[in-house]
Amino acid sequence: MSTTRLIRRWKRAYGAHPLHLLVLLMAFALAGYTVWVLGFDALWNHQVWWQAIAVWFVAAIIAHDLILFPAYALVDRILAAASARTRLRVSPLNYVRVPLLGIGLSFLLFFPGIIRQGAVTYHAATGGTQQPFLQRWLLLSAALLAVSAIVYAIQSLRARRPPSRSARD
Repeated sequence: MSTTRLIRRWKRAYGAHPLHLLVLLMAFALAGYTVWVLGFDALWNHQVWWQAIAVWFVAAIIAHDLILFPAYALVDRILAAASARTRLRVSPLNYVRVPLLGIGLSFLLFFPGIIRQGAVTYHAATGGTQQPFLQRWLLLSAALLAVSAIVYAIQSLRARRPPSRSARD
């Protein structure tokens, strides 16, 4: 039996390429090794349980996999269906997806500052406060959306214009 045929059978049974399983097993091995080297005590805060890395990790899995992923997959499907119905020359999907991805990732980056976690340490290290974090994140979000809207408008105008003479020849 040829290797391509074996891989096709594997994909039908498993649902992905065999390398997917290998990478997944390596990721689990790395996670297990990390817990073994650090020790469970490093991942668990005995004084304040909700600040434990293990609790945040489980909460992130639940929040993303069970709540956020279905929500943004649904929004993406709704946008894709609306985009297909309107038959625009330039699809707005990526002009919505990209800034929202940037907004989400920057929110993760700014989140500790927004909720003012570690305010004493931040003040000791920088001499500043965490007061402007929310405003800066909102400004960054508005800028990402504005740039995306401007680029979409430019692309839409370019798509409406007939091709120049030199391009047709």
